[in-house]
Order: sequence, then structure tokens, then C-alpha cells
Amino acid sequence: MKKFLILGGSRYVIPVIEKAHELGVYVITCDYLPDNIAHQYADEYHNVSIIEKEQVLSLAQKLQIDGVVSFATDPGVVTAAYVAEKMGLAFQGSYESACILQDKGRFRKFLADHDFNCPHARRYEDIEAPFKELDYFTWPVIVKPTDSAGSKGVTRVDRPDDLREAILAALEIAHNNAFIIEDFLTFEGHHSSADPFTVDGKLVFNSYSDQLFDPEADNPYTPAYIIWPTSMQQRHQDELTLEIQRLMDLLHMRTGIYNIETCVANGGKPYIMEVSPRGGGCKIAELQKLAYGVDLIEAEVRKAVGLPLQEIHQTECDGFWCEMVIHARPGEEGKLKEIRFDPYIKEKYIKVIDLTAKPGDMVHSFTGANMSLGDLFMRFNSREELDQITQASREWMHIDLI
Repeated sequence: MKKFLILGGSRYVIPVIEKAHELGVYVITCDYLPDNIAHQYADEYHNVSIIEKEQVLSLAQKLQIDGVVSFATDPGVVTAAYVAEKMGLAFQGSYESACILQDKGRFRKFLADHDFNCPHARRYEDIEAPFKELDYFTWPVIVKPTDSAGSKGVTRVDRPDDLREAILAALEIAHNNAFIIEDFLTFEGHHSSADPFTVDGKLVFNSYSDQLFDPEADNPYTPAYIIWPTSMQQRHQDELTLEIQRLMDLLHMRTGIYNIETCVANGGKPYIMEVSPRGGGCKIAELQKLAYGVDLIEAEVRKAVGLPLQEIHQTECDGFWCEMVIHARPGEEGKLKEIRFDPYIKEKYIKVIDLTAKPGDMVHSFTGANMSLGDLFMRFNSREELDQITQASREWMHIDLI
């Protein structure tokens, strides 16, 4: 029986475990949080921090695993790549390529060095260093940890007087004690976050989405809605696809799933913002399966443990789909009583309800993806219908507090 090591234990890992079990694969999970929900679904759990790559390698060698991933779990990606390389297992790319992709500062430099469109950016570890070159940036700027996901620790800064506070917020989240400052891009249309797949380094499935934010949320840069298909102009999609493929070639990537974030900035310049060799959070691969009929979770499990891949090819989106992240708005913090949905909306549009919060849990402000209360998958017949219904969510979805 194949042995499959999954780094992390969040709820986003559960579909990966379930698919592995369908394929007859023995699943092992590890992290330093034994109460994480996904460990309940695994065959075996080990209390080892996923950022400690030598400890994870030692565990993997002892267990004689056949594959390793860090699905939807950013901190473990570099470790997974390291373990795979040391043990000769399948992974999207080399350990070095994963290190470049997972460090926002190194990734921005790689993009700039190879003539990709790239925001004006600089990586720091010294808190005082940016204050010696404030004129380097075009204000406003965005301050981010270099190694986090889910918009945690991300702050827009409009003036230098507020820069220190934003740097400290980023360093609270960073695992590697580094942060990046980059120009704030004004989007033309919407940011995109989607999960493509490569086979032998070639994009065989790719999609773009519209990622929308809730301006009323405490962190307005945390995605609240992800919509397929995208409203991005086809010429920008085509240019981005060519640039993503060029990036895959330069980094000598191989086979697997990725989470890729892109945008088109004012002036019509497309940007590759993030590329991570893992499945995305927010259940993107699950929604894409419903919308496009392509099971990238199964493909990733098969690739990781060395099972034959089924054919993967580009398909069209069936209808108009929205993943809506259920979250609190200002004034909705406290103990949860229940989350209610209008019966008509539930029957007509909602295809999947995945609540993670249960009665009695504390509801916190929406400062990052980790503060979501669950997800909805919704299908519509037109983009106009989708926009109308989702923009009126306060009328048909109610977060009741005790």
C-alpha cells in the first residue's frame, strides 16, 4: 500500500485525505497541532512541525513514504519540496525552485531579473533598513510577510509615518523574519486566484477567476468571493498563460497542482503575483471540479505517490460559479448561535454549504482567511444574476449571535 505524507491538518486537507483513501492510499499527517481537524481523517498522525524540514525528512524516511504534499498549507511547501528531493519523490519542481516561489522577495527578484512585469519591490530583514530609502518606493505601498498566505499580515501604507506599524504586523506573521515592501497596484478589473496543473512542465489545465474583497471587512485585502469564469479580457488571459508557461520553463517545473495569483494593473499590464506549488486554500480545486469537471485533487494525489495520471485537459466553465467565504462583518463578533440562509436562495443557487463554525464558537473579525466561518459554492446562469445575488448576501444570509 502506498504511503502518503500530508503536511498540515487544516480542513482544506480533508478532501485530499478522502481522495487518497478512495485510491487505496495510506495517509499520514503531521504538524505541531494535534487538535487540527484533518488528523481525525488520517490513518496516522505525528506531532512534528512542518517548518522543521530535517525533522520531517527524518520522519518521512522512517515511515518510508511514497509521496509528500503540503496542500493548501503554505508553511510546509518548502519542506515538502526538500523531503521529495532528498527521497527522490515526485514534486512540482526542485527544492531551489520551491524556495524561490515561496519567498515573495526572492520571487519578485526572479521575475524582475527575467523581464516579467513586476511591482517595484524590495525584501528586508532589518526593520530600520526601509527608512533609509523611502524615496525608492512609489507610495502607497503594500507591506507583506515574505512567506505567508491568506492575506495575513498584509497592510496598505499610504504614508511613511505608518510604515513601522505595518512592518511589525508583517513580522508577527513571518516565519523567516523577513518582509517585503512593494508598490500598491491599482487593478484593472479583478485580481485572480486559481489552481492550474502542469504535466512534465506544460500547462494542461489553467483557469482565471475574479477575486473580490469585502470593503467592510477589518482586512479589506482578504478574499471574500472567488468567481469563475473571469471577466478578464481574453488577450490578457492569453498573455498571462504564455508568461506562466515561460516561468514554468525557467524554473524547470515538472508535474503537479499550483495556486497562482495574477492581475491586470491599470494601463493593461498583466502581472503574475504569486505562484505556489500546492493546491490553493479556499477550496479552489473543489469548486473547479464542479465548474470545469476536472479533478485536480485526484491528479495531485496520483502524481505524489506515483500512481498513473488520468488524462487532464482544458475544459470550459459550466455556468457561473462563486465561492463565497462566510465571514463576520463589523458588529458581528461574539458567540455564534447559528448561520441561516433564505430557503429560496438555498434551493436555487447554493450547491455546497461547508460550515466550519458551530454553535458556541467565537466569531472574530475577518482579518485573514483563517477567520472564515465556512464556504458556500453557488451556481448561476449569468454573471449578472451572480452579481445581483451575492451583493445582496446580507439579505439572505444571517450570522446570529448568542
